[in-house]
Amino acid sequence: MSLSGRISTQAARAFRQTLLITGSLAALIAAPAGAVTVSGLYSIEVPVEGSQPGELKQGYADGLEKVFVRVSGSREVLDNAGVAERLDDAESLLQSYQFLRSDDGDRLRMTFGAVGVNSALASVDAPVWGANRPLTLAWVAVEERGTRTLLTVQDSDDESSGGGDSRWSKAFQQAASDRGLPVSLPPRDMAGDRELLSDIWGQFTARVKSSSEEIGHDAMALVRVSRSGGEWRAGWIFDGMGMDEGEQSVTAGTEQALAEKVIGRWADAYASRYAVAAGDVDELPKVDIVISGVSNLKDYGSIIDVLDDLTPVQDVGASRVAGDQLTLRVAFSGELEQLREYIALDARLVPLSDAEESNRSEEEIPADTTAETDPSGSVSDPLFVYQPLLGGAEESEEAFESLYEILRYRWQPASVIGSDVAE
Repeated sequence: MSLSGRISTQAARAFRQTLLITGSLAALIAAPAGAVTVSGLYSIEVPVEGSQPGELKQGYADGLEKVFVRVSGSREVLDNAGVAERLDDAESLLQSYQFLRSDDGDRLRMTFGAVGVNSALASVDAPVWGANRPLTLAWVAVEERGTRTLLTVQDSDDESSGGGDSRWSKAFQQAASDRGLPVSLPPRDMAGDRELLSDIWGQFTARVKSSSEEIGHDAMALVRVSRSGGEWRAGWIFDGMGMDEGEQSVTAGTEQALAEKVIGRWADAYASRYAVAAGDVDELPKVDIVISGVSNLKDYGSIIDVLDDLTPVQDVGASRVAGDQLTLRVAFSGELEQLREYIALDARLVPLSDAEESNRSEEEIPADTTAETDPSGSVSDPLFVYQPLLGGAEESEEAFESLYEILRYRWQPASVIGSDVAE
């Protein structure tokens, strides 16, 4: 396999068109259903000792270990027989890498092939959790030195202050990135609502659910953090997606360790529900392709013909038709990025632009809600990014069962292309 010394086109695309998780957790103000696609699930950045072959090999192994945990949904995967051998051969799963030098030390940024990683996990009898994941809205109340505060989305000025809110936000953000779990915090204008804060601390859900109605999420968690016996303690309850099991709690010595335990428990719970067992991972990977602008049977037939003729495509099956939108489940060989490149060769299938995705999303959600992103501030893991799934509840539920992110295109027949050129 030929390796590139630059970030893959998939990762670069993710930078441009997805919601970036910055030094604070980004808020997603959108439709009540908030399922998202994690575009950077197979991309990771790790520290390395240097650029010698042995040092790079260790970096590949360290990165793949983290990706295995993200994609399987559990740290227990590292105990499976055969994992050590897969980590030793991590370079064979690489799609691209970049060696980074800085005053803070050398780092290795890399992207592994999604199909290769999924197959490697299945080969060691590990589950595979797909790229389409539920979004958790975290209402986190922290009691520190006798004062309770609500963690909310912060701007760059908040982060530079180094206050308690910033420390905790960074801790949860890093933990969520490490586990590949989409998590959002409420908007800043809710920070001063003392009654809401009191309800979160008391774990009374009624008022909190009302305040969450226009914030995109699949489930919400009410978390209270405090000092207990020289350690930090976090207790939480879930609401939504059948995750309501009464209060659970963990303790740890530091903010980061506590956040890792909390997020780890959440990731374990989701993965236990949505991860695909090793024996159920198909030999041929399948991806959902959503194409808009399909107005008649001729368009439908042309699209099927286009996809059928692509070298990587092994089978095309219709999944759902809604209005002018056609969803196809495509079985393919090779890596997902190779399939993207083949599709890009046909000018009639146009990847949805940022503006088009935004417009389609707005058509599907209430007019008084907006999508808010916060791309400012430092990025601890710029490769872990996510974007909203644009479909309704039915599409979101189906997406959870898919191992790969949804590909979205607009159908532009040859006659339209010709008229564009003429103009």
